[in-house]
Amino acid sequence: MDGFISKFVLCKSCKNPETEIQIKDGNIMLDCKACGQRTQVDLRHKLSGFILKNEPKGGKKAKKEKMTRRDRAKAESQENTSANGGSPQDSNSDKGDADEGDIEVAAGSDDEFTRQIQADAKGIEIKTDGEIKDDEWAVDTSAEAVAARASQLPSDLKRSLAFDEDEDGEENGGANVYDQLGTWIIDQTKEKGGVSHVDDVDIYKKAKELGIETKHKTLAVLAQTIFDDNIVKQIPQRAGLLKKMIGGSEKHQKAFLGGTERFVGNDHPKLIPQVPAILLSYYQNDILTEEVAKSWGSKASKKYVDISTSRKVRKAAEAFLKWLEEAESDEESGDE
Repeated sequence: MDGFISKFVLCKSCKNPETEIQIKDGNIMLDCKACGQRTQVDLRHKLSGFILKNEPKGGKKAKKEKMTRRDRAKAESQENTSANGGSPQDSNSDKGDADEGDIEVAAGSDDEFTRQIQADAKGIEIKTDGEIKDDEWAVDTSAEAVAARASQLPSDLKRSLAFDEDEDGEENGGANVYDQLGTWIIDQTKEKGGVSHVDDVDIYKKAKELGIETKHKTLAVLAQTIFDDNIVKQIPQRAGLLKKMIGGSEKHQKAFLGGTERFVGNDHPKLIPQVPAILLSYYQNDILTEEVAKSWGSKASKKYVDISTSRKVRKAAEAFLKWLEEAESDEESGDE
């Protein structure tokens, strides 16, 4: 979005967004209404080709709609003079304005450009069936189209923009950096004879090597790979790593809970009865805040697992959520 605004919206001279796109003779011009400069858009950009191929067509507007403020002021002045018994020509400026609103203007001004466009358009009949619909300029945002466009990006750019995953955390084809981290942890687990033997420092270094140590989606990967059936006992041992990577971020906490849903609901369904103990350990080790826990438990979501699995996990979490409510009530009573 920033790139689009910089290339196709902001004036190249004054950096104001008060520009209009004009297309003529195969060129795309930005006409700035703030400083009066006209600059050309880089035609090598793919979007430039799209704009030229899909140039909107519009009919001639009414003359009054095309008049600039100066034209309108002159017209009003002429009307006032005529009403007072004078002729329209008497109200013109000392520069000698021509009839029918053909006013002398400074070279390079907005009025001159408007007059040139109007002069070029004379004698050309432009047919249109009405206003251009918004969807004619729309970009295909389906999962398949997004995946196709993302696959064409360089790997380093894909990593920096996180285009290798959509917002639901599903893979868009190929082994992305999050897959690489998860696969590496699994391989280390097999090599060292258990997930507990995979060192926190090594995990953090690998995430940093992949450039995702600060990404919230990394927490969803960790929740699924750094624990096994003994998750309740393992949480305190991993608390230092998780607190460092979550950093108190609500978004990171929710991603970590989403990964936990997958770990428990999909990979280890026999652990569903232990969900209250798991969440309690998260809470006691400052990995999860009360606010995020309550928000997460208030409504099932299909973002990380199917909706039925999400309901099962949250149903199992009710004991922990009830404990939170009671603990809060006890604190309020104590304060009173």
